[in-house]
Amino acid sequence: MKKLILMAAVMLSVLPAAAQEQASKFDASYIQVWGQAEKEITPDEFYLSVTINEKDSKGKISIQTQERAMLDALKKLGVDTQKQLRVVDMSSEYFKKGNALAWKQFQLKLNTPEQVAQVFGSLNDLGISNVSMEKVTHSQLDQYKNEVRIAAMKSAQANAQTLAGAIGQKAGKCFYIYDSNNDVVPYYGNVFMARSMKAAVANDAAEAAGEAAGLDFKTIKLKYSIQAKFVLE
Repeated sequence: MKKLILMAAVMLSVLPAAAQEQASKFDASYIQVWGQAEKEITPDEFYLSVTINEKDSKGKISIQTQERAMLDALKKLGVDTQKQLRVVDMSSEYFKKGNALAWKQFQLKLNTPEQVAQVFGSLNDLGISNVSMEKVTHSQLDQYKNEVRIAAMKSAQANAQTLAGAIGQKAGKCFYIYDSNNDVVPYYGNVFMARSMKAAVANDAAEAAGEAAGLDFKTIKLKYSIQAKFVLE
């Protein structure tokens, strides 16, 4: 029993020494670098929030009538309402009979800035003015994020090779990678422009139609940074 305890004590004393020796080996000859990469993506998904409310017509036009008119208008613009439109909320008064005014909220998914402009104008013509931009994104955003992260890592490796070569050495095995990016939140488009366009439609529908055709959204910008350490050879 004493022999086993003695052997265990010896092993415990050896392990820290071995770990320290390995760490000092890397500390004595390694290069630490940062790699960066970025990419701009043209958005292809636009999410609008649309609320129809009996209050807008002072209770003269029901929610059902407004909804039918909205569906007809969207279909004329080429929107597949079965796939691109969904109900996200509604008031309890919608299911009741009485004097209470009802409202209903939808989320509408569109694919082009031109279609966004057309929807703003068409709904405004119907008296549906409670339309706002929720989010602007891309259908392959996760794939692009991974591509940019990989490019950042390759950039770090290239930087290490360049700097090591300047002193006649090479960057060997990578033994440390630090990804400081929790998540890259994409820029949510030029929402201010969309809201301004809606106001213009209310003031002068004919003039706004020309402006709507030029509605533009900024690109989604992805940027990643990677820190890495490479053994110098």
